[in-house]
Amino acid sequence: MRSRIGRGGVTLLAALVLVLGAGCGKEERKAAAPPVTDVGVITVSLRDVPLNFEFVGETQSSQQVEIRARVNGFLEQRTYTEGSLVKAGDVLFRMDQKPFQAALSAANAELAQQQARLTTARANLNRVRPLAAKNALSQKDLDDSTGQEQAAAAAVEQAKANVVNAKLNLGYTTITSPVNGLSSFAKKQVGSYIDPTNSLLTYVAKLDPMWVNFSLSENEVLQTRSQTASGALRMPERGALEVEVIMADGSVYPSRGRIAFQDASFSAETGTYLVRAEVANRDGQLRPGQFVRVRVIGAQRTRAITVPQEAVIQGQRGESVWTVDKDNKAQSRAIEVAEWTEGNWVVRSGLREGDVVIVDGTVRLAPGAPVRPTPVGAKPASAPAAQGAQKSADQKSAAQPAPGEKAAP
Repeated sequence: MRSRIGRGGVTLLAALVLVLGAGCGKEERKAAAPPVTDVGVITVSLRDVPLNFEFVGETQSSQQVEIRARVNGFLEQRTYTEGSLVKAGDVLFRMDQKPFQAALSAANAELAQQQARLTTARANLNRVRPLAAKNALSQKDLDDSTGQEQAAAAAVEQAKANVVNAKLNLGYTTITSPVNGLSSFAKKQVGSYIDPTNSLLTYVAKLDPMWVNFSLSENEVLQTRSQTASGALRMPERGALEVEVIMADGSVYPSRGRIAFQDASFSAETGTYLVRAEVANRDGQLRPGQFVRVRVIGAQRTRAITVPQEAVIQGQRGESVWTVDKDNKAQSRAIEVAEWTEGNWVVRSGLREGDVVIVDGTVRLAPGAPVRPTPVGAKPASAPAAQGAQKSADQKSAAQPAPGEKAAP
């Protein structure tokens, strides 16, 4: 009977010891300090950073010429391929020349007739003048002969002008391109009668250089002026701003341009301010009417604070970053970002010069968590030391004998 009770008491005592031991372990784990997290940090400072502005723009031909007929008549021939590149002087259309050739012949005949009359009038004047000097003819006869000679000379000049006009009209039947550029489709077909009401035949758009038009709102213009006046924004000298064109697929057009024109006033319809850039387009990659993004390069944001993209956390309440306080603990701080430049956000508010911002290792952070900051780009100094201490502790533990054992000789 005593042996049974003894065995039961021993079993009960062992169970009690296990329960108490487990409870003590939990308390020890609860009291253990949270682990220190290695993080990469940067110290923010004030510096001048390049500032780019982006707008939506539209390309426009620097010289788009309407090709119109200058005389009335039937359209006889279209000599160009619609949509092709044409050069200045290339023939685009021909109109029926026969009526204008006949008009030129008539004008030449009229000129010959008037020249014959002038010859007769001058001969008559040459006969009358010496007779009038001898009083063989009256002064009136001399005046009449002089007037007839002058009228015949004026008629000859009129006939010459008619010949020139007839030649011009005949030349207008051959319609050429005045510029190098891209031709459009023919708006009138062969056989159509052309008069002043339907004289537009096509147009030719010059491709090099290409204009890129974009607009600034009144608020953008006023903000730029105020920031420039306060020194927060530094603009280059007039004409030094460069323009970069970004295509619809996101690719950057290889040639940069410059601001060539700024409107004198705001548009009464849209309230915007028109700006025009001029870009070289030798290969014809840009075409009129394309919508592109325009990036204006050359301005600088002075004394700005910037943080990299990986440091900024997007949340429901806006942007924030993790910072390290004086006790090496992580703290979340709300910020307000402005422009994006060179892979960094310009911080408008929320950070000051000298703040330490965490840029690496933010996934497992919590407010107040201890961290071991390491400047980004530098090798953590604590890692080798920690590894060496761990190795030394392991060696020391292996060298010490277990309880009840003797040390190795």
